[in-house]
Amino acid sequence: MGGRGTFAAGNPVPYTYKKVGDVEGVKVLEGINGKHGLPESSHSSEAYIKLKPDGTFHEMRFYDKDHVLYMEIAYHPEYSLTGDRHTPVLHYHLYDSSFSKNKTGAFSRSKAARLTEEMKLKYKKYFKGVSV
Repeated sequence: MGGRGTFAAGNPVPYTYKKVGDVEGVKVLEGINGKHGLPESSHSSEAYIKLKPDGTFHEMRFYDKDHVLYMEIAYHPEYSLTGDRHTPVLHYHLYDSSFSKNKTGAFSRSKAARLTEEMKLKYKKYFKGVSV
């Protein structure tokens, strides 16, 4: 998968992600050459998952009908939710999916929020190794 999962001026972008498996039918991606996060856009998938080196869930990103990132669920320390930088917590962020970018060129995202009970029930099958 190229750059951000796209093509640049009609030319293929070098691959920066590779598929290393799947969880419940969702592709698990791993970055190549130091790429750590998941892409901001997708070719055709509605979601991608990233696992920690030990195989447990780290994050999952969701993409809209235009293949643009709109939500991320993650499991890692989030100071604003736990009050410390060591305790991992399941949480989510919503992203601006309107193609307009903020002044830094990055997607704008919401502050972290804990998963609702409804979200936990809906997505728990993807949280490999995380107790919900």
